[in-house]
Amino acid sequence: MRRLALILIALTTGTLFAQPEIENTWVGVLREKLAPHQALALRDHPASIMVYLTEARERITGSEVLRKAGQVAFLNAARYAEENLSDQPMEAVVVELKSAKINSALITLDPVKLDPQYHIVELENDRVRVLRTILEPHIKSPMHEHPPYVVVYLTELHTTMQLADGRTVDNPRKPGEIAWRDQMKHQTENIGSDTAVEIQVELK
Repeated sequence: MRRLALILIALTTGTLFAQPEIENTWVGVLREKLAPHQALALRDHPASIMVYLTEARERITGSEVLRKAGQVAFLNAARYAEENLSDQPMEAVVVELKSAKINSALITLDPVKLDPQYHIVELENDRVRVLRTILEPHIKSPMHEHPPYVVVYLTELHTTMQLADGRTVDNPRKPGEIAWRDQMKHQTENIGSDTAVEIQVELK
């Protein structure tokens, strides 16, 4: 149904919206790319988290917004149009929240409390908590938990994740990649030579 709605919007407005790269009961995760001075038509948007992969200067229904690469913003559900005001292309990952809440189980090993230097709260409300996770080379995090979440990788990284059941998962990533994670307990180590950064959108 959602895909059909997007196709109908494209046919009636002449604008083709990206298909979700991740879609489940709770979120649809889109990659939004706007060419210099490209405008998107007026439409209804659900509540969304924007993770900017590039710098952005855009107009959202009359208001000019400036964002840095790596910045995160929360947009309430509303009807609005978008326009890239820059001479440069812009790209963002959009995590659209569906009406169904996931009602995550409480976690006891909170990374913000256990590892506050490297797990920083970017924003929080009744639907999400968004963390900026910084992974310095060869630093291993303490064992910690996340509720179900979306990960947006801002930089290249190569980590290993040791899971609660003892398994080790190899996790090489490129900038701009995204992933869905079910609720999990793990310990992460950056085995690369550079500091890596990712955004984690935890669902409530």
